[in-house]
Amino acid sequence: MPDTPRRVVVAINPNASFGATRHVGPQVVAALRGHGLEVVPLSAPDFDGLVRVVRAELATAPDALVVVGGDGMVNLGVNLVAGTRIPLGIVPAGTGNDFAGGLGLPEGDPDAACARIAAALDGGPRVVDAARVTGLSLAEPRWFAGVLSAGFDARVNERANGLRFPRGASRYVIALVAELVGLKARRYRLEIDGEPVEVDSCLLSVANNTTIGGGMRVAPDALLDDGLLDVFIVKPVSRLRFIRLFPKVFSGTHAGLPIVEFRRGRTVSVAADGIVGYADGERFGELPLTVELVPGALAVLA
Repeated sequence: MPDTPRRVVVAINPNASFGATRHVGPQVVAALRGHGLEVVPLSAPDFDGLVRVVRAELATAPDALVVVGGDGMVNLGVNLVAGTRIPLGIVPAGTGNDFAGGLGLPEGDPDAACARIAAALDGGPRVVDAARVTGLSLAEPRWFAGVLSAGFDARVNERANGLRFPRGASRYVIALVAELVGLKARRYRLEIDGEPVEVDSCLLSVANNTTIGGGMRVAPDALLDDGLLDVFIVKPVSRLRFIRLFPKVFSGTHAGLPIVEFRRGRTVSVAADGIVGYADGERFGELPLTVELVPGALAVLA
């Protein structure tokens, strides 16, 4: 152990899993202190407020940022530390923990996750890729670690976020059904490493990680450190066939189906009319968006 304890900033989302995991934040603080770390716990009433207080604390050059929550909190952390020397630790505690799953982190066991963080602080972080996104709808570049959605699932998110009632996860079910009723393919204008491609698709994602939506293996061959993005394209299909596709996507057995196409590249631009892109489950902005993979941009305590 070092003579002076390592100092870690812990960003806590009190609304993770719609508040069901509110108890995890204090448990994480206690566990990390039990590993001999100096802990600065931070929370805020809203997401923007949390970003502000965490950014201010990171200016003091702590040894790590630890986020407690789901993929939305991971995205908060990635946007604050990508391209810096500050490593990111993750304690999965959200409804969707896809990036944590991609790293092989323990879910549902905050003490085990904290032990991994402490061990990685001693042994050194793992370096993985992250994706930088630019576009006319973005005031400044944004980062993601997992997957950018620009098809059916993005439209479900956009519809759900526009619903005032009901609150909680049930609004996503309502949005899903509504989008299925109106399911149709859209025309996408892609550019992959400078090569223009036009496709009709009902589900399209640009992936650094393998999964989205709590375990949908949209890009089963994606790697977090291969320097490439995996573009997942589902060709136009009927509503019934689209529904039948979903179990295969969860198991990752959709690869090789004639209605599914994969492409790879370092830089991917995505344009389509009337679609908002979501990454790591967070609203990014209206298409067109350009995604550039930055190899080794993110250090993670995994």
